[in-house]
Parts: sequence; C-alpha cells; structure tokens
Amino acid sequence: MKKRVTLIFPKRSVYMPVTYRLAKDFNVATNIIRAQIAPNQVGTAVVELSGDIDQLDAAMDWMRSQDISISLASREIVIDEDTCVHCGLCTGVCPTEALSLDPQTFRLNFTRSRCVVCEQCIPTCPVQAISTHL
Repeated sequence: MKKRVTLIFPKRSVYMPVTYRLAKDFNVATNIIRAQIAPNQVGTAVVELSGDIDQLDAAMDWMRSQDISISLASREIVIDEDTCVHCGLCTGVCPTEALSLDPQTFRLNFTRSRCVVCEQCIPTCPVQAISTHL
C-alpha cells in the first residue's frame, strides 16, 4: 500500500535519520517528493510511503511519537483550461512527467495518475492556470 503524506519536523528532529529508521525498523520505503529541511529550523517534507498497511501504521505512530506531524496529502493539481496558454514551462519542472506537450498539437497534456502533487508547476505557470484543490 502507498500513502502520500506531509511531514513537519520540529527543530530537534531534523538530525534524525527518519528514512533509514522507516526502512530498517518498519520495512517501509520512502520516496521523497519534496523536502525543505535545514539545521535548527522546522522542516517539511512531502513523501510517499510504501509498505504493508500494518507496517505503515506502525511507522506513522513511531513518527508521531518523535513529535513529527503527519498529514495525509489529499490535494490534487487542477489546470484551468480556459486560462492555460500551453507554453510548456510547467513541463520542464515536473519531476514525474505528468505534464507534457503533445508533439502534434503543442497542447498541454496532464496525466493525473503520474502526478505526485509536488506543486513545482504552480509557481512556474506565467498565467496562474495551475492550482491545487482538495
């Protein structure tokens, strides 16, 4: 099973080898989608956790016991077709290639199943046609 979650680390926890502990102690694989973690600052990370449901639950319980806040990522990317000018700037920052330009029509294609909601495309869009929705 996979769960996409946002983790918020307190200042004292940014030095903890969380992904190592998840793999070693709980057999949970961690795919880091986006992270902003620095010494002596509150850190945030969007990750996809993969593993058995019971192991995922145990891993999340352990993270909570370490004062790491967890919220399930339930947002999705929305593209306003009326506003989009199909410039393709968003395709250059999309790490999963969920956004691409059709080679025939040069129109933007969005493959929702590939999107990990990293939100890198949002600030890139010059006409603000990309946003998130719950």
